[in-house]
Amino acid sequence: MTDIESRIDTSRPHTARIWNYWTGGKDNYPVDREAGDRIRELHPGIGEYAKADRLFLGRAVRYLAEQEGIRQFLDIGTGLPSADNTHEVAQRVAPDARVVYVDNDPLVLAHARALLVGTPEGRTDYLDADLRDVDTILAAAAKTLDFSQPVALMLLGVVIFVEDDEESYAVVRRLLDALAPGSHLVLSHTVTHPDMPDVDAAVAFWNEHGTPKLTQRTPEAIARYFDGLELLEPGVVSCSAWRPETPAPDVAMYAGVGRK
Repeated sequence: MTDIESRIDTSRPHTARIWNYWTGGKDNYPVDREAGDRIRELHPGIGEYAKADRLFLGRAVRYLAEQEGIRQFLDIGTGLPSADNTHEVAQRVAPDARVVYVDNDPLVLAHARALLVGTPEGRTDYLDADLRDVDTILAAAAKTLDFSQPVALMLLGVVIFVEDDEESYAVVRRLLDALAPGSHLVLSHTVTHPDMPDVDAAVAFWNEHGTPKLTQRTPEAIARYFDGLELLEPGVVSCSAWRPETPAPDVAMYAGVGRK
């Protein structure tokens, strides 16, 4: 058994595996499916949030590669491999695109190294690190990415795991400070909203039974991550409403893209 495999805990549900279950993946365990079904009972639309967030990732990466000429992506909190991962979308547009994935979940890392293989022209790398380990991430990513050139910083559904507000803003700011002008922040985050009490109930269940625990924030608090950036239209909105190809219902996962 490798060190990574020894760290996989199948006794408690884990967010990456439940997300994988909701999006139709196979990389999950009975404990994850049981928790995922219970959360879906509390909030029936939760599975659609996972799919909407994934579609947002594809649209954002495609826009940045096609319209902004971005050729470097730092994807922190990768999650389990699924359809249209960051490198697949980017390298479909630009085969020479470079992508560094970062996660601290051992199952994610085990699958990423086996499945996330990029084009011969581009580069794809994987780091075992926590979002808070900014210095470690930047030092290791610099072996693949050129930080003197624009980078897309991808933080999809990961800042929710930093409970303290000020710490979460500081971590994002430190990452952005290391990036060149023309870089972009792509961020999505679960919201709390008075019109969505079932979302709060689902999160409360998760935090009691699952790992790691997550923090909801208001749309206004999520917009603060983009302070000092040029926030692209349509701003911080439901991720299903960020430049959709076809109209879709709003979900309680908000997102935005900002340019440095």
